[in-house]
Amino acid sequence: MGLTRSDTILKYIVEYFIKNAQPVGSHTLIDEYHLPYSSATIRNEMFALEKMGYIEKTHSSSGRVPSSKGYKYYCKYLRDKGIDEALKNSLQVVLEQKVRSVEEVIKESCEILSHMTNLVSVVTGSKDSVERLANVQLIQISDNTLTAVFVTDKGYVENKTFIIPSTIKSEEVVDCVKILNDRLKGTPVNELVDKMEALKPVLNDYVVSHDIVYQALLETFIRFAGDRLSLYGRDELFNQPEFRNDAEKLQEVFKLLSDKSLFKEVQGTKLDEGKEKVVLNIGETNPDVSMVTTTFKIGDGEESTITMVGPTRMDYDKVLSALEYITDELNKYFDELNKGGNDSDA
Repeated sequence: MGLTRSDTILKYIVEYFIKNAQPVGSHTLIDEYHLPYSSATIRNEMFALEKMGYIEKTHSSSGRVPSSKGYKYYCKYLRDKGIDEALKNSLQVVLEQKVRSVEEVIKESCEILSHMTNLVSVVTGSKDSVERLANVQLIQISDNTLTAVFVTDKGYVENKTFIIPSTIKSEEVVDCVKILNDRLKGTPVNELVDKMEALKPVLNDYVVSHDIVYQALLETFIRFAGDRLSLYGRDELFNQPEFRNDAEKLQEVFKLLSDKSLFKEVQGTKLDEGKEKVVLNIGETNPDVSMVTTTFKIGDGEESTITMVGPTRMDYDKVLSALEYITDELNKYFDELNKGGNDSDA
């Protein structure tokens, strides 16, 4: 069934404003989209849409711009749902390379998302209570520089590079790491810091001047067990006219992006479609910023979220289609990976 006249006009108002960042008037709609309606008819429809709260009048001109309510209506009922073929192809290249850590697959998928949409991708990690330490590896960079690499059973990787003074032998540090592997392997990530504290007296028996090593490893465990928040495509915001020409607005967005608690519990309006939960936060946290969030499963009972962050004028059709496609593909990828792992263990 085709769109009503009112819906058609609202759809074009949203899409014109997304494309041009300029308020929309009746003559613009007729010229741009060759609508078969008179200017007076369109003005009447726009007046009705404004009364219903779907569009707003700006102070600078007689044109209208979409409201938060209008954007949400557009997302739910009016968008075309087209998926960019270039995005599909780029993602398949990533997913076909099976020998990848969870971290690498998510990172490369989000970099594709950010590049294709000119927005920031924010990933919040899985629940650390169901993730366990697999091992700690030590890599010697130079005579006095070492990197400790921590890996979980889900493929998440964290590392810490530190310099050891000449008074500490590298063999002693190796002994420390061996103790950590023996005592901490299989420990839930959210219990690592407490267990590390309990191991301090044991480490002291092996490394007399162990404080530098201990503090370096402890800092990594604290970061390891903290809220996981990864940003991709931060520089894409400079391509958005709202932020490129307004340093104060850009600073506010960067401040928003550093708020881990905000992304841990994203609030907004649920978009009831598709298999995944999509949440729209359009100007609710910051009047100039929209956030579109969905979840995907890494393993049994384990989820991560991806949030796309950009101006309220973001291309919602493109963003939602890309986000839904990528999370659907990630769900299938990790599901097949987990099934393969279970089969091989049998």
